[in-house]
Amino acid sequence: MSDSEDEGPPQLSSYALAALQEFYAEQQQHHPDLRGDDKYNIGIIEENWQLSQFWYSPETALRLAEDAVAAAGEGGRIACVSAPSVYQKLRELHRDAVSVCIFEYDRRFAAYGEDFVYYDYKNPVDLPERIATHSFDIVVADPPYLSEECLRKMSETIKLLTRGKILLCTGAVMEEAAAKLLGVKMCKFIPEHTRTLGNEFRCFVNYDSGLDRDLSVQLPVQEGPK
Repeated sequence: MSDSEDEGPPQLSSYALAALQEFYAEQQQHHPDLRGDDKYNIGIIEENWQLSQFWYSPETALRLAEDAVAAAGEGGRIACVSAPSVYQKLRELHRDAVSVCIFEYDRRFAAYGEDFVYYDYKNPVDLPERIATHSFDIVVADPPYLSEECLRKMSETIKLLTRGKILLCTGAVMEEAAAKLLGVKMCKFIPEHTRTLGNEFRCFVNYDSGLDRDLSVQLPVQEGPK
């Protein structure tokens, strides 16, 4: 037996080990493992600022998801266009009890299987054949950029998908353009993100929404029998 056979398995240097760990971390970021119970947690797929990704806070995602479910009605279908936080919250809360698709440019979200639809706002009507026109009871959309061009192109997609109801989340500066393109009005509810943004962000709808109710008004406390 040679001396080399007695030495055991080869050991990586600290530099090589650090490089390998960095490689695995990068692979995890680009190809996340979404098989666990936390696969729908907001943030499990990290924000990519180069794609102008900023996730909603869990509280905001919850409010938007609840409003979308109420608007869609029993057995309704929901489309989340560039709004992955809302999609994740819908699936976290309802799992398979709700019909929802996520339209995303970021192919990391393809890990969600058949729910995922590749989407590029620059080609607003380029959708797969399996997506029928006007087949969603509500569309929740969050254009990635604060520009009228981006909103105009995404509006084409929204109008192609929805049967009528629209929940748009974008900067307050887009209020006039949003009203012109989609007929939506600003809600009282102010959405928040996990990170502070430089622009005021608001929600806009074209239906009777719970997001437009003043939550600061407290209901009177009912007294018990005396």
